[in-house]
Amino acid sequence: MDKTIPGEKFDLGVCYYPEQWPEHMWADDYKRMREIGFTIVRMGEFAWNFFEPEEGVFTFDLFDRAIDLAYKHGLKVILGTPTATPPAWMTHKYPEILNASFEGMQYHHGMRRHYNYSSPVYRTYCAKITEAMAKQYANHPGVVGWQIDNELNCEVNVFYSNADHAAFRTWLKEKYGSLETMNQAWGTVFWNQSYSDWEQVHLPRLTPGSSPNPHQVLDEKRFISDNAISFVRLQVEILRKLAPRQWITHNGMFAHLDNHAMTNELLDFYSYDSYPNFATIWNDADRENPLMDRSSSNQLTKVRSISPNFCIMEQQSGPGGWVNKMAQPAPKPGQMRLWTYQSVAHGADMLLYFRWRTATFGTEIYWHGINDYHNRPNRRVAEAETISRELGRIGETIAGSRYAAEVAILHDYDNEWDGEFDVWHGPLTRESLYSWSKSLQYNHIPYDYLCVQNKTNLNDLVRYKVLIYPHPAIMSEETAELLKQYVAGGGKLIFGARTGYKDKRGHCRMAPFPGPVADLCGVTVEDFTLIVNKTATPNIRWIDGGDEAGTPATLFNDILHPENDNVETLALFDGDYYAGKPALTRNPYGAGVAYYYGAAFSRDVADALIRRLGLKPVTTDWAELPPEVEVAIREKQKRRFAFILNYSDKPVKARLLRETEDLLEGERLAAGDLDIAPYGVKVLSLE
Repeated sequence: MDKTIPGEKFDLGVCYYPEQWPEHMWADDYKRMREIGFTIVRMGEFAWNFFEPEEGVFTFDLFDRAIDLAYKHGLKVILGTPTATPPAWMTHKYPEILNASFEGMQYHHGMRRHYNYSSPVYRTYCAKITEAMAKQYANHPGVVGWQIDNELNCEVNVFYSNADHAAFRTWLKEKYGSLETMNQAWGTVFWNQSYSDWEQVHLPRLTPGSSPNPHQVLDEKRFISDNAISFVRLQVEILRKLAPRQWITHNGMFAHLDNHAMTNELLDFYSYDSYPNFATIWNDADRENPLMDRSSSNQLTKVRSISPNFCIMEQQSGPGGWVNKMAQPAPKPGQMRLWTYQSVAHGADMLLYFRWRTATFGTEIYWHGINDYHNRPNRRVAEAETISRELGRIGETIAGSRYAAEVAILHDYDNEWDGEFDVWHGPLTRESLYSWSKSLQYNHIPYDYLCVQNKTNLNDLVRYKVLIYPHPAIMSEETAELLKQYVAGGGKLIFGARTGYKDKRGHCRMAPFPGPVADLCGVTVEDFTLIVNKTATPNIRWIDGGDEAGTPATLFNDILHPENDNVETLALFDGDYYAGKPALTRNPYGAGVAYYYGAAFSRDVADALIRRLGLKPVTTDWAELPPEVEVAIREKQKRRFAFILNYSDKPVKARLLRETEDLLEGERLAAGDLDIAPYGVKVLSLE
């Protein structure tokens, strides 16, 4: 069953912190929120001291008044459980709840997310505050849902307190059953690392060369994820029991957490915090044709793989940054609206801006909201009003519609976590995911992410004509069999270098690569090498004489050997000692085909494969779009909605091939030129 927002209407709102503002300001704030058109607010996620100012003493007066007043003004409330920021009275009395660094140094109070998930003491107090809040607000007509904690694994995503080491041992006992089995899984016979007593076992710790056992490191990430999910489960079970009529979500998406499993097991739908400006300073500004803020669409695509229709719990509305880091420029006029529709285009059916007004104190005094410190009208407030009017007009029409794609990129958590430590395949995946997402976007081909999980079945795969699984170094026999069924049924599947050489333990197989999918690909890897010098990167030469001469085969090279006469070599290496050897192959398998590329994917290679696969822009029969714009399609009851987003600071011109309807302007558009303003948005009905 999809974990998704029901899709009956669209809610637009804002994050609000009544505890940070004088009470005489609340009514005016709520009044102006409603004048803009907001219908929902989030509050409470950092306010533990106001709910429990001292141990065992619960007071709800302030939030009772804040929630009652919001409800009186027609605003629905999302309450956050305040467990992301344990109060000082607790950390002082019970310092064991604090997290510790890799070196074992305990962190101190004074930031946020300074706790660990494992402390029995902390879990007890989290249960108590969740229970108290649930009893207080379960039947409040203004409270519609709950956000568990806030941004799990943000700021810090590794945990090394004493409680974590103890919990890791318990987790290992449950996973392996015996030390002998764990020793085998970790390969501890290597370098005499074998354990003879459970008390000898810890999470990774400081070692010579800072290089712990790689299988221990993989299990560490699996443990952190399971431990965080169990921390969420503690709160969810209380809320399900005491507040069954209110929905539950969590906002993420950060490392070392299986968000798919957490959502599937515990939540009603998933929420995400979208800050596209991060990409303008941290992503690919030094690359040719950088995606910049458009790259946030790739993150939203991953979010959509968790919940087809999701909530944006925090949408960037102003310049960002803490006092000491993460400084970001102000969104230019139109960008706040553009980023809002970027989220909506990818499946958001509820969206809240961060935040109503910029804080005048604290670490986030430069993390600006819709209103400035002075509380006077500004261009961001005006832009929010425009967005609200538009979504008020089309919200019910598009709510519940689903993003449509015929291509999917496969990913999984084991390879993600293993690739953080394993430099032989981690960098390949990062490069290839970037290249494919960029190529598909610029070619106007919508795509999904599909997370490979234990519950993934053939029906999940056959929805797509093409699957791309760039570098699944860890490949189980079960996953390999599923992929064979997909291709045999007519699917097209693309692999990259280093596929299939590890089992679930992270052990390298004693079999020709690509291991369990060698027969699917029709090739084995006869040799391989890491590419450490960009100037020495060999090119590939296309057999069909395509115009992609001089395409580098980047980062890693698998030299391929066809194992049957049906394997077609599409490209050869054109350099180094393996010049003339196959670099890219195509193998018929049942009614479908499997491709194997012996390198990391560049945009040039992805573009070339898109052409050879015969993939066409989704706009082929109704529009011609310039590369500056992104196109996304949402569908509902045979209606199709096209979101056209211009990320350029200049006006661009598209061409409509047939008459259509502009939903935002409420007018019919004739075939012909279509002007799109800088940072402009069009939502077209394609029925």
